[in-house]
Amino acid sequence: MTRGQSANYASSAGTYAAPATCVAVEAAPADRLQFGRVALGLRLADYLELTKPKITAMALLTVLVGYTLGGGAWTAGTLCPLLLGIALVAAASGAFNQLIERRTDGLMNRTANRPLPAGRLQPGEVAFFGTACGAVGLSVLILAVNPTTALLAALTLALYVGAYTPLKKYTALSTTVGAIPGALPPVLGWAGSGAELGWAAFSLFAVLFVWQFPHFLAIAWLYRGEYEAAGLRMLPGGHHTDNRPRSVAGLLACAYAVVLVPVSLLPGELALGGGPYRIAALLLSLGYLAAALRFVANESRDTARGLLYSSLVYLPALLAILTWDHLRLLC
Repeated sequence: MTRGQSANYASSAGTYAAPATCVAVEAAPADRLQFGRVALGLRLADYLELTKPKITAMALLTVLVGYTLGGGAWTAGTLCPLLLGIALVAAASGAFNQLIERRTDGLMNRTANRPLPAGRLQPGEVAFFGTACGAVGLSVLILAVNPTTALLAALTLALYVGAYTPLKKYTALSTTVGAIPGALPPVLGWAGSGAELGWAAFSLFAVLFVWQFPHFLAIAWLYRGEYEAAGLRMLPGGHHTDNRPRSVAGLLACAYAVVLVPVSLLPGELALGGGPYRIAALLLSLGYLAAALRFVANESRDTARGLLYSSLVYLPALLAILTWDHLRLLC
């Protein structure tokens, strides 16, 4: 049942205005119970949307990769507190991000139906939700994992909410700041395994850090009109040629894709993976670079979407192969 359908259901399930000559008829108890369940389900869905579940799921996937590569044991007693704590901190990040951006979200079609700009949730309850998630998540990490993981999680939350989110109104360099918390989840997983932080953990951070730029630039280019209307400076400046928008987005995406080729090989050079990983990393990175070159040669919605889809294939595939190859070497 959609929100529109639930509204119609509400008008038919509750008390209706009867003609003057009639007696008002109340909804049956079963109908009121059904309506209550629908309303509760929609409210829970709104709170779930605050957490940005797709981004959180991707972050937890990279946490698992870092945890595995760090030598962590896959037991419920160690994994559950780690994933729960980080998931709650990620939920807090999403909630505070939407709280701060509720007005600009209302100016963009892609975000106007989020719970805050649509008026389904109020700022006070979102602030409470974010605070509770952050406090509980960090407490779980401190008490059940280790202080290093909790500190890194707190840094991730602070950078995402306190730096990246407000900077989006002032400079396109906000994406560089945002790439730091975006690249920290595998390091959180590594720290959560109890392994010492070093170059191997940094190589995972470096791969995710560089990978994000073509990904972000493709999104910023696709929604550049909405971002501009909302006053968000997500795309580097450019100029117009032949009545068609041209920007440096394609050049930057291509440059970062070039850098990603050697960066993606770092985990293999640091003994996290072997020959199969190196070959896969090279092929995947060259494919990502090809999508960026196609975008810079002809900036269009098709090539921008192609680059975005390539980024979404690249990262899970690279991390899956790295994890498999690492476990193969241990056997």
